[in-house]
Amino acid sequence: MRKPRILWTDDEVEALRPHIFFLQEKGYEIDTCSNGNDTIDLVRQNSYDLIFLDEHMPGLSGIETLRLIRQVRTDIPVVMITKSEEEDIMDSAIGSEIADYLIKPVKPKQILLAIKKILDQKRLVTEKTTTDYRQEFSSIGSMISDASSWTDWTDLYRKITFWESELEKSSDPGMSEILKMQENEANNSFSKFVTGNYLSWLEPRNTDCPILSPDLFSKKIFPAVSSQRPLFFILIDNMRYDQWKTLSAELAGLYRIVEDDIYFSILPTATQYSRNAIFAGLMPSQIASIMPQFWIDDDNEAGKNNFEEELFRRHLARKGLKYKWSYTKISNSNEGKKLNEKIRQLLDNEINILIYNFVDILSHARTDVGVIRDLTDDETAYRSLIRSWFVHSSLFELLKTLSAYRVKIIVSTDHGTIRVQNPVKVIGDKKTSPNLRYKTGRNLDYDPAAVFELKDPEKALLPKTNISSRYIFAMNKDYLVYQNNYNYYAGYYRNTFQHGGISMQEMMLPVVILDPVS
Repeated sequence: MRKPRILWTDDEVEALRPHIFFLQEKGYEIDTCSNGNDTIDLVRQNSYDLIFLDEHMPGLSGIETLRLIRQVRTDIPVVMITKSEEEDIMDSAIGSEIADYLIKPVKPKQILLAIKKILDQKRLVTEKTTTDYRQEFSSIGSMISDASSWTDWTDLYRKITFWESELEKSSDPGMSEILKMQENEANNSFSKFVTGNYLSWLEPRNTDCPILSPDLFSKKIFPAVSSQRPLFFILIDNMRYDQWKTLSAELAGLYRIVEDDIYFSILPTATQYSRNAIFAGLMPSQIASIMPQFWIDDDNEAGKNNFEEELFRRHLARKGLKYKWSYTKISNSNEGKKLNEKIRQLLDNEINILIYNFVDILSHARTDVGVIRDLTDDETAYRSLIRSWFVHSSLFELLKTLSAYRVKIIVSTDHGTIRVQNPVKVIGDKKTSPNLRYKTGRNLDYDPAAVFELKDPEKALLPKTNISSRYIFAMNKDYLVYQNNYNYYAGYYRNTFQHGGISMQEMMLPVVILDPVS
Protein backbone atom coordinates (compact mmCIF):
# COMPACT_ATOMS: atom_id res chain seq x y z
CA MET A 1 0.00 0.00 0.00
CA ARG A 2 1.42 3.40 -1.00
CA LYS A 3 2.34 5.74 1.83
CA PRO A 4 0.49 9.08 1.79
CA ARG A 5 2.89 11.73 0.43
CA ILE A 6 2.91 15.19 2.02
CA LEU A 7 4.72 18.40 1.05
CA TRP A 8 5.56 20.80 3.88
CA THR A 9 6.59 24.32 2.85
CA ASP A 10 8.03 26.65 5.52
CA ASP A 11 10.95 29.10 5.44
CA GLU A 12 12.00 27.68 8.84
CA VAL A 13 11.61 24.08 7.77
CA GLU A 14 14.79 22.92 9.60
CA ALA A 15 13.11 23.82 12.89
CA LEU A 16 10.31 21.39 12.02
CA ARG A 17 12.53 18.28 11.87
CA PRO A 18 11.03 16.76 15.06
CA HIS A 19 7.56 17.11 13.57
CA ILE A 20 8.68 15.52 10.30
CA PHE A 21 10.38 12.56 12.04
CA PHE A 22 7.18 12.07 14.08
CA LEU A 23 5.06 11.90 10.94
CA GLN A 24 7.52 9.60 9.16
CA GLU A 25 7.28 7.19 12.09
CA LYS A 26 3.50 7.29 11.66
CA GLY A 27 3.87 6.06 8.06
CA TYR A 28 3.79 9.29 6.03
CA GLU A 29 6.27 10.26 3.33
CA ILE A 30 7.31 13.91 3.83
CA ASP A 31 8.95 16.26 1.32
CA THR A 32 10.07 19.70 2.48
CA CYS A 33 10.50 23.07 0.82
CA SER A 34 11.41 26.57 2.04
CA ASN A 35 9.76 28.92 -0.49
CA GLY A 36 6.80 29.35 -2.79
CA ASN A 37 8.58 29.11 -6.16
CA ASP A 38 10.16 25.73 -5.32
CA THR A 39 6.79 24.57 -4.03
CA ILE A 40 5.17 25.19 -7.40
CA ASP A 41 7.96 23.24 -9.16
CA LEU A 42 7.54 20.28 -6.76
CA VAL A 43 3.76 20.26 -7.27
CA ARG A 44 4.28 20.13 -11.04
CA GLN A 45 6.75 17.23 -10.74
CA ASN A 46 5.14 15.08 -8.03
CA SER A 47 1.83 13.70 -6.85
CA TYR A 48 1.01 14.89 -3.34
CA ASP A 49 -1.88 13.89 -1.12
CA LEU A 50 -1.62 16.96 1.11
CA ILE A 51 0.35 20.22 1.41
CA PHE A 52 1.21 22.13 4.60
CA LEU A 53 1.88 25.74 3.60
CA ASP A 54 3.36 28.54 5.73
CA GLU A 55 1.71 31.92 5.19
CA HIS A 56 4.65 34.22 6.10
CA MET A 57 7.61 33.45 3.80
CA PRO A 58 10.14 35.62 1.96
CA GLY A 59 9.21 36.12 -1.68
CA LEU A 60 5.84 34.58 -2.46
CA SER A 61 3.48 34.60 0.51
CA GLY A 62 1.48 31.54 1.42
CA ILE A 63 -1.72 33.01 -0.11
CA GLU A 64 0.12 33.83 -3.36
CA THR A 65 1.69 30.36 -3.44
CA LEU A 66 -1.73 28.80 -2.83
CA ARG A 67 -3.19 30.62 -5.83
CA LEU A 68 -0.39 29.32 -8.04
CA ILE A 69 -0.82 25.79 -6.68
CA ARG A 70 -4.50 25.96 -7.66
CA GLN A 71 -3.48 26.85 -11.23
CA VAL A 72 -1.42 23.64 -11.38
CA ARG A 73 -3.55 21.29 -9.26
CA THR A 74 -7.04 22.01 -7.97
CA ASP A 75 -7.52 18.75 -6.12
CA ILE A 76 -4.69 18.75 -3.52
CA PRO A 77 -5.87 19.62 0.00
CA VAL A 78 -3.85 22.50 1.48
CA VAL A 79 -3.48 23.32 5.18
CA MET A 80 -2.41 26.91 5.85
CA ILE A 81 -0.07 27.47 8.82
CA THR A 82 0.62 30.98 10.10
CA LYS A 83 1.71 32.98 13.13
CA SER A 84 -0.98 35.54 12.42
CA GLU A 85 -4.52 35.45 13.75
CA GLU A 86 -5.60 38.39 11.58
CA GLU A 87 -9.12 37.86 10.28
CA ASP A 88 -8.40 39.09 6.73
CA ILE A 89 -5.67 36.46 6.27
CA MET A 90 -8.04 33.76 7.52
CA ASP A 91 -10.75 35.01 5.16
CA SER A 92 -8.35 34.98 2.19
CA ALA A 93 -7.20 31.47 3.01
CA ILE A 94 -10.70 30.12 3.51
CA GLY A 95 -11.87 31.91 0.35
CA SER A 96 -9.14 30.03 -1.51
CA GLU A 97 -10.74 26.77 -0.35
CA ILE A 98 -8.09 25.51 2.04
CA ALA A 99 -8.72 22.23 3.84
CA ASP A 100 -7.70 23.54 7.28
CA TYR A 101 -6.09 26.53 9.05
CA LEU A 102 -3.56 26.19 11.89
CA ILE A 103 -1.90 28.84 14.12
CA LYS A 104 1.78 28.53 15.07
CA PRO A 105 3.28 27.09 17.12
CA VAL A 106 1.81 23.77 16.03
CA LYS A 107 2.31 20.53 17.93
CA PRO A 108 3.04 17.16 16.26
CA LYS A 109 -0.28 15.65 17.37
CA GLN A 110 -2.11 18.72 16.07
CA ILE A 111 -0.53 18.12 12.66
CA LEU A 112 -1.38 14.40 12.84
CA LEU A 113 -5.02 15.22 13.65
CA ALA A 114 -5.22 17.53 10.61
CA ILE A 115 -3.80 14.78 8.38
CA LYS A 116 -6.22 12.17 9.67
CA LYS A 117 -9.16 14.53 9.33
CA ILE A 118 -8.30 15.22 5.70
CA LEU A 119 -6.74 12.01 4.38
CA ASP A 120 -8.32 9.39 6.60
CA GLN A 121 -11.74 10.95 7.09
CA LYS A 122 -13.54 8.74 4.56
CA ARG A 123 -12.11 5.57 6.09
CA LEU A 124 -12.76 6.73 9.66
CA VAL A 125 -16.30 7.84 8.82
CA THR A 126 -16.95 4.51 7.11
CA GLU A 127 -15.68 2.55 10.11
CA LYS A 128 -17.66 4.65 12.60
CA THR A 129 -20.85 4.68 10.53
CA THR A 130 -20.65 0.95 9.86
CA THR A 131 -20.15 0.20 13.54
CA ASP A 132 -23.03 2.48 14.57
CA TYR A 133 -25.41 1.02 12.00
CA ARG A 134 -24.54 -2.54 13.05
CA GLN A 135 -25.54 -1.59 16.57
CA GLU A 136 -28.81 -0.11 15.26
CA PHE A 137 -29.63 -3.01 12.96
CA SER A 138 -31.42 -5.06 15.62
CA SER A 139 -33.21 -1.99 16.95
CA ILE A 140 -34.60 -1.18 13.49
CA GLY A 141 -35.65 -4.82 13.05
CA SER A 142 -37.54 -4.68 16.34
CA MET A 143 -39.21 -1.41 15.37
CA ILE A 144 -40.44 -3.01 12.13
CA SER A 145 -41.92 -6.04 13.86
CA ASP A 146 -43.41 -4.05 16.76
CA ALA A 147 -44.88 -1.08 14.82
CA SER A 148 -48.61 -0.97 15.56
CA SER A 149 -49.55 2.71 15.31
CA TRP A 150 -49.02 5.46 12.77
CA THR A 151 -46.67 7.23 15.20
CA ASP A 152 -44.56 4.05 15.37
CA TRP A 153 -44.28 4.20 11.59
CA THR A 154 -43.29 7.85 11.45
CA ASP A 155 -40.57 7.18 14.03
CA LEU A 156 -39.32 4.20 12.03
CA TYR A 157 -39.37 6.09 8.73
CA ARG A 158 -37.38 8.93 10.27
CA LYS A 159 -34.78 6.45 11.48
CA ILE A 160 -34.49 4.70 8.11
CA THR A 161 -34.16 8.08 6.38
CA PHE A 162 -31.46 9.10 8.84
CA TRP A 163 -29.43 5.97 8.15
CA GLU A 164 -29.83 6.37 4.40
CA SER A 165 -28.15 9.75 4.76
CA GLU A 166 -25.46 8.47 7.12
CA LEU A 167 -24.52 5.48 4.99
CA GLU A 168 -24.14 7.72 1.93
CA LYS A 169 -21.01 9.04 3.68
CA SER A 170 -19.59 5.54 3.90
CA SER A 171 -17.49 3.83 1.25
CA ASP A 172 -18.82 0.42 2.32
CA PRO A 173 -21.69 -0.47 -0.07
CA GLY A 174 -22.52 -3.58 1.94
CA MET A 175 -24.15 -1.64 4.76
CA SER A 176 -26.33 0.32 2.33
CA GLU A 177 -27.52 -2.93 0.79
CA ILE A 178 -28.45 -4.27 4.23
CA LEU A 179 -30.37 -1.09 4.98
CA LYS A 180 -32.22 -1.44 1.64
CA MET A 181 -33.27 -4.93 2.73
CA GLN A 182 -34.58 -3.54 6.00
CA GLU A 183 -36.37 -0.72 4.17
CA ASN A 184 -38.02 -3.30 1.88
CA GLU A 185 -39.09 -5.35 4.90
CA ALA A 186 -40.45 -2.19 6.52
CA ASN A 187 -42.45 -1.28 3.40
CA ASN A 188 -44.00 -4.74 3.27
CA SER A 189 -45.12 -4.37 6.89
CA PHE A 190 -46.22 -0.77 6.34
CA SER A 191 -48.42 -1.87 3.42
CA LYS A 192 -50.14 -4.40 5.67
CA PHE A 193 -50.56 -1.73 8.36
CA VAL A 194 -52.15 0.73 5.92
CA THR A 195 -54.52 -1.81 4.35
CA GLY A 196 -55.67 -2.79 7.83
CA ASN A 197 -56.16 0.74 9.17
CA TYR A 198 -56.72 3.20 6.31
CA LEU A 199 -60.52 3.08 6.21
CA SER A 200 -60.74 3.60 9.98
CA TRP A 201 -58.69 6.82 9.61
CA LEU A 202 -61.48 8.25 7.47
CA GLU A 203 -64.18 7.77 10.12
CA PRO A 204 -65.28 11.23 11.35
CA ARG A 205 -65.08 10.36 15.04
CA ASN A 206 -61.68 8.72 14.92
CA THR A 207 -59.19 10.86 16.88
CA ASP A 208 -56.34 8.35 16.73
CA CYS A 209 -55.27 8.93 13.15
CA PRO A 210 -52.56 10.89 11.36
CA ILE A 211 -53.08 14.24 9.69
CA LEU A 212 -54.34 13.44 6.19
CA SER A 213 -54.29 15.56 3.03
CA PRO A 214 -57.69 17.31 3.56
CA ASP A 215 -56.65 18.33 7.09
CA LEU A 216 -53.27 19.87 6.20
CA PHE A 217 -54.53 23.46 6.09
CA SER A 218 -56.78 23.23 9.16
CA LYS A 219 -54.21 21.40 11.31
CA LYS A 220 -50.92 22.95 10.17
CA ILE A 221 -51.31 26.06 8.04
CA PHE A 222 -54.30 28.06 9.29
CA PRO A 223 -53.05 27.90 12.93
CA ALA A 224 -49.77 29.50 11.78
CA VAL A 225 -51.43 32.48 10.06
CA SER A 226 -50.82 35.84 11.72
CA SER A 227 -51.70 39.37 10.68
CA GLN A 228 -48.27 40.39 11.98
CA ARG A 229 -46.20 38.04 9.83
CA PRO A 230 -46.83 36.95 6.22
CA LEU A 231 -46.98 33.20 5.80
CA PHE A 232 -45.53 31.49 2.74
CA PHE A 233 -46.86 27.98 2.16
CA ILE A 234 -44.48 26.32 -0.30
CA LEU A 235 -45.66 23.03 -1.77
CA ILE A 236 -43.01 21.14 -3.75
CA ASP A 237 -44.94 18.61 -5.83
CA ASN A 238 -43.88 14.96 -5.51
CA MET A 239 -41.18 15.50 -2.85
CA ARG A 240 -40.24 12.68 -0.49
CA TYR A 241 -39.24 13.13 3.15
CA ASP A 242 -35.65 12.03 2.47
CA GLN A 243 -35.42 14.54 -0.38
CA TRP A 244 -36.62 17.30 1.94
CA LYS A 245 -33.90 16.40 4.46
CA THR A 246 -31.33 16.84 1.68
CA LEU A 247 -32.75 20.26 0.76
CA SER A 248 -33.07 21.42 4.36
CA ALA A 249 -29.32 21.11 4.87
CA GLU A 250 -28.89 23.94 2.33
CA LEU A 251 -31.00 26.26 4.48
CA ALA A 252 -28.69 26.10 7.51
CA GLY A 253 -27.76 29.62 8.55
CA LEU A 254 -30.81 31.09 6.81
CA TYR A 255 -33.63 29.41 8.74
CA ARG A 256 -34.16 27.47 11.91
CA ILE A 257 -36.58 24.56 11.86
CA VAL A 258 -39.37 25.30 14.31
CA GLU A 259 -41.24 22.09 13.60
CA ASP A 260 -40.36 19.06 11.47
CA ASP A 261 -43.47 16.90 11.25
CA ILE A 262 -44.86 14.15 9.01
CA TYR A 263 -48.39 13.92 7.66
CA PHE A 264 -49.99 11.19 5.50
CA SER A 265 -51.21 11.45 1.92
CA ILE A 266 -54.61 10.00 1.14
CA LEU A 267 -54.99 7.19 -1.39
CA PRO A 268 -54.36 7.34 -4.27
CA THR A 269 -51.06 9.12 -3.57
CA ALA A 270 -51.36 11.02 -6.84
CA THR A 271 -51.61 14.74 -7.53
CA GLN A 272 -55.18 14.61 -8.81
CA TYR A 273 -56.39 13.22 -5.50
CA SER A 274 -53.96 14.37 -2.83
CA ARG A 275 -53.41 17.97 -3.93
CA ASN A 276 -57.05 18.69 -4.74
CA ALA A 277 -57.89 17.31 -1.29
CA ILE A 278 -55.32 19.61 0.33
CA PHE A 279 -56.69 22.80 -1.22
CA ALA A 280 -60.36 21.87 -0.95
CA GLY A 281 -60.08 20.59 2.61
CA LEU A 282 -62.28 17.73 1.42
CA MET A 283 -61.91 14.13 0.30
CA PRO A 284 -62.17 13.45 -3.46
CA SER A 285 -65.74 12.09 -3.40
CA GLN A 286 -66.84 15.16 -1.44
CA ILE A 287 -65.28 17.45 -4.04
CA ALA A 288 -66.97 15.49 -6.86
CA SER A 289 -70.30 15.64 -5.06
CA ILE A 290 -70.31 19.27 -3.85
CA MET A 291 -68.36 20.84 -6.73
CA PRO A 292 -68.56 18.44 -9.68
CA GLN A 293 -67.36 21.15 -12.08
CA PHE A 294 -63.96 21.02 -10.35
CA TRP A 295 -63.47 17.26 -10.41
CA ILE A 296 -62.04 15.53 -13.51
CA ASP A 297 -62.34 11.74 -13.66
CA ASP A 298 -59.29 9.55 -14.35
CA ASP A 299 -60.45 8.57 -17.84
CA ASN A 300 -60.79 12.23 -18.89
CA GLU A 301 -57.62 13.62 -20.48
CA ALA A 302 -58.25 17.21 -19.31
CA GLY A 303 -55.94 18.74 -16.68
CA LYS A 304 -56.87 17.41 -13.27
CA ASN A 305 -55.38 20.14 -11.05
CA ASN A 306 -56.54 23.29 -12.82
CA PHE A 307 -58.97 24.38 -10.12
CA GLU A 308 -56.84 24.45 -6.94
CA GLU A 309 -57.14 28.21 -6.54
CA GLU A 310 -60.93 28.07 -6.72
CA LEU A 311 -61.04 25.04 -4.41
CA PHE A 312 -59.02 26.99 -1.86
CA ARG A 313 -61.21 30.06 -2.25
CA ARG A 314 -64.27 27.96 -1.41
CA HIS A 315 -62.38 26.25 1.41
CA LEU A 316 -61.84 29.65 3.05
CA ALA A 317 -65.46 30.64 2.48
CA ARG A 318 -66.71 27.40 4.02
CA LYS A 319 -64.67 28.09 7.15
CA GLY A 320 -65.60 31.77 7.26
CA LEU A 321 -61.96 32.89 6.91
CA LYS A 322 -61.21 36.21 5.22
CA TYR A 323 -57.47 36.17 4.72
CA LYS A 324 -55.65 38.27 2.18
CA TRP A 325 -53.93 35.63 0.07
CA SER A 326 -52.26 34.76 -3.21
CA TYR A 327 -51.83 31.57 -5.22
CA THR A 328 -48.98 31.00 -7.69
CA LYS A 329 -47.94 27.85 -9.57
CA ILE A 330 -44.34 27.74 -10.80
CA SER A 331 -43.47 25.24 -13.53
CA ASN A 332 -40.27 26.74 -14.98
CA SER A 333 -37.44 29.13 -14.13
CA ASN A 334 -39.02 32.12 -15.90
CA GLU A 335 -42.17 31.84 -13.81
CA GLY A 336 -39.99 31.59 -10.72
CA LYS A 337 -38.03 34.72 -11.62
CA LYS A 338 -41.23 36.67 -12.27
CA LEU A 339 -42.53 35.64 -8.85
CA ASN A 340 -39.30 36.76 -7.15
CA GLU A 341 -39.60 40.19 -8.75
CA LYS A 342 -42.84 40.85 -6.85
CA ILE A 343 -41.80 39.68 -3.38
CA ARG A 344 -42.66 43.03 -1.79
CA GLN A 345 -46.23 42.70 -3.03
CA LEU A 346 -46.49 39.23 -1.50
CA LEU A 347 -45.37 40.56 1.88
CA ASP A 348 -48.70 42.39 2.11
CA ASN A 349 -50.61 39.08 2.12
CA GLU A 350 -51.39 36.95 5.14
CA ILE A 351 -50.99 33.71 3.12
CA ASN A 352 -48.98 33.17 -0.06
CA ILE A 353 -49.40 29.74 -1.65
CA LEU A 354 -46.52 28.76 -3.93
CA ILE A 355 -46.50 25.47 -5.84
CA TYR A 356 -43.23 24.31 -7.40
CA ASN A 357 -43.60 21.51 -9.95
CA PHE A 358 -39.95 20.73 -10.75
CA VAL A 359 -39.57 17.49 -8.76
CA ASP A 360 -42.71 16.06 -10.36
CA ILE A 361 -41.51 17.13 -13.82
CA LEU A 362 -38.16 15.47 -13.11
CA SER A 363 -39.89 12.27 -11.98
CA HIS A 364 -41.79 12.02 -15.28
CA ALA A 365 -38.71 13.00 -17.30
CA ARG A 366 -36.74 10.27 -15.58
CA THR A 367 -39.23 7.72 -16.87
CA ASP A 368 -39.16 8.96 -20.45
CA VAL A 369 -35.67 10.43 -21.01
CA GLY A 370 -32.75 8.01 -21.09
CA VAL A 371 -30.09 10.49 -19.98
CA ILE A 372 -32.12 11.48 -16.89
CA ARG A 373 -32.53 7.80 -16.01
CA ASP A 374 -28.78 7.35 -16.24
CA LEU A 375 -28.16 10.39 -14.01
CA THR A 376 -30.62 9.16 -11.37
CA ASP A 377 -29.88 5.47 -11.23
CA ASP A 378 -30.86 5.13 -7.57
CA GLU A 379 -32.28 7.10 -4.64
CA THR A 380 -28.90 8.63 -3.76
CA ALA A 381 -28.39 9.98 -7.28
CA TYR A 382 -32.01 11.17 -7.42
CA ARG A 383 -31.58 13.11 -4.16
CA SER A 384 -28.36 14.60 -5.50
CA LEU A 385 -30.03 15.81 -8.71
CA ILE A 386 -32.90 17.36 -6.77
CA ARG A 387 -30.41 19.10 -4.48
CA SER A 388 -28.57 20.43 -7.53
CA TRP A 389 -31.84 21.81 -8.91
CA PHE A 390 -32.69 23.41 -5.56
CA VAL A 391 -29.40 25.27 -4.99
CA HIS A 392 -29.64 26.78 -8.50
CA SER A 393 -33.38 27.38 -8.44
CA SER A 394 -35.54 30.48 -8.17
CA LEU A 395 -37.05 28.85 -5.07
CA PHE A 396 -33.70 28.96 -3.26
CA GLU A 397 -33.26 32.58 -4.34
CA LEU A 398 -36.72 33.33 -2.96
CA LEU A 399 -35.91 31.68 0.37
CA LYS A 400 -32.62 33.57 0.65
CA THR A 401 -34.43 36.85 0.03
CA LEU A 402 -37.29 36.08 2.42
CA SER A 403 -34.82 35.21 5.20
CA ALA A 404 -34.20 38.94 5.61
CA TYR A 405 -37.88 39.58 6.42
CA ARG A 406 -40.07 38.73 9.38
CA VAL A 407 -41.96 35.92 7.66
CA LYS A 408 -42.99 32.38 8.44
CA ILE A 409 -42.36 29.58 5.94
CA ILE A 410 -44.17 26.23 5.77
CA VAL A 411 -42.74 23.68 3.32
CA SER A 412 -44.63 20.55 2.37
CA THR A 413 -45.68 18.36 -0.54
CA ASP A 414 -48.73 16.50 -1.83
CA HIS A 415 -47.28 12.99 -2.23
CA GLY A 416 -44.00 11.14 -2.58
CA THR A 417 -42.69 8.56 -5.01
CA ILE A 418 -41.03 5.15 -4.99
CA ARG A 419 -38.67 3.32 -7.33
CA VAL A 420 -40.70 0.35 -8.59
CA GLN A 421 -39.21 -3.07 -9.31
CA ASN A 422 -41.87 -5.79 -9.30
CA PRO A 423 -44.51 -5.90 -12.09
CA VAL A 424 -48.02 -7.13 -11.26
CA LYS A 425 -50.30 -8.13 -14.14
CA VAL A 426 -53.67 -6.37 -14.48
CA ILE A 427 -56.36 -6.68 -17.16
CA GLY A 428 -58.68 -3.73 -17.79
CA ASP A 429 -60.74 -2.01 -20.46
CA LYS A 430 -59.96 1.25 -22.29
CA LYS A 431 -61.42 3.38 -19.50
CA THR A 432 -59.11 1.96 -16.85
CA SER A 433 -56.82 4.64 -15.38
CA PRO A 434 -53.24 4.55 -16.75
CA ASN A 435 -51.37 5.12 -13.46
CA LEU A 436 -48.86 2.35 -12.63
CA ARG A 437 -49.42 2.45 -8.86
CA TYR A 438 -53.21 2.41 -8.80
CA LYS A 439 -56.01 1.51 -11.19
CA THR A 440 -59.66 2.43 -11.15
CA GLY A 441 -62.31 1.04 -13.48
CA ARG A 442 -65.15 -1.43 -13.68
CA ASN A 443 -63.66 -4.38 -15.57
CA LEU A 444 -60.45 -5.02 -13.68
CA ASP A 445 -58.98 -8.50 -13.46
CA TYR A 446 -56.04 -9.07 -11.08
CA ASP A 447 -54.69 -11.21 -8.26
CA PRO A 448 -56.45 -9.88 -5.12
CA ALA A 449 -53.57 -11.07 -2.94
CA ALA A 450 -51.12 -8.86 -4.84
CA VAL A 451 -52.93 -5.53 -4.36
CA PHE A 452 -54.98 -3.53 -1.88
CA GLU A 453 -58.47 -3.54 -3.37
CA LEU A 454 -61.36 -1.21 -2.62
CA LYS A 455 -64.48 -2.78 -4.07
CA ASP A 456 -66.59 -0.01 -2.55
CA PRO A 457 -64.77 3.30 -3.23
CA GLU A 458 -67.36 5.23 -1.22
CA LYS A 459 -65.94 3.78 1.99
CA ALA A 460 -62.62 5.43 1.12
CA LEU A 461 -64.43 8.66 0.08
CA LEU A 462 -63.34 8.19 -3.53
CA PRO A 463 -65.52 9.01 -6.56
CA LYS A 464 -66.59 6.30 -8.93
CA THR A 465 -67.64 6.70 -12.53
CA ASN A 466 -69.76 3.53 -12.60
CA ILE A 467 -71.74 1.52 -10.08
CA SER A 468 -69.24 -1.35 -10.39
CA SER A 469 -66.09 0.82 -10.32
CA ARG A 470 -63.34 -0.19 -7.91
CA TYR A 471 -59.80 0.88 -7.02
CA ILE A 472 -56.72 -1.26 -6.61
CA PHE A 473 -53.37 -0.09 -5.24
CA ALA A 474 -49.86 -1.42 -5.72
CA MET A 475 -47.86 -1.91 -2.52
CA ASN A 476 -44.18 -1.49 -1.67
CA LYS A 477 -42.21 -1.60 -4.95
CA ASP A 478 -44.86 -3.27 -7.14
CA TYR A 479 -46.27 -1.64 -10.27
CA LEU A 480 -49.36 -2.51 -12.28
CA VAL A 481 -48.87 -3.51 -15.91
CA TYR A 482 -51.51 -4.44 -18.49
CA GLN A 483 -51.45 -7.89 -20.05
CA ASN A 484 -51.02 -6.47 -23.56
CA ASN A 485 -47.30 -6.29 -24.41
CA TYR A 486 -46.65 -7.12 -20.77
CA ASN A 487 -42.93 -7.98 -21.01
CA TYR A 488 -42.06 -4.77 -22.86
CA TYR A 489 -43.81 -2.44 -20.41
CA ALA A 490 -42.65 -4.41 -17.39
CA GLY A 491 -39.07 -3.88 -18.55
CA TYR A 492 -39.59 -0.26 -19.59
CA TYR A 493 -40.98 0.89 -16.25
CA ARG A 494 -38.82 -1.22 -13.94
CA ASN A 495 -36.66 1.03 -11.68
CA THR A 496 -38.62 4.17 -12.56
CA PHE A 497 -40.02 6.42 -9.82
CA GLN A 498 -43.82 6.22 -9.62
CA HIS A 499 -46.57 7.39 -7.28
CA GLY A 500 -50.17 6.58 -6.49
CA GLY A 501 -49.79 3.49 -4.31
CA ILE A 502 -48.88 2.43 -0.79
CA SER A 503 -45.36 2.87 0.55
CA MET A 504 -43.64 4.88 3.27
CA GLN A 505 -42.05 7.09 0.62
CA GLU A 506 -45.37 7.95 -1.07
CA MET A 507 -47.56 8.36 2.00
CA MET A 508 -45.43 9.82 4.82
CA LEU A 509 -44.65 13.40 3.88
CA PRO A 510 -42.81 16.37 5.38
CA VAL A 511 -44.60 19.43 6.72
CA VAL A 512 -42.00 21.78 8.11
CA ILE A 513 -42.23 25.22 9.74
CA LEU A 514 -39.25 27.56 9.27
CA ASP A 515 -38.33 30.88 10.85
CA PRO A 516 -35.58 33.15 9.52
CA VAL A 517 -32.42 33.11 11.64
CA SER A 518 -31.91 36.87 11.39
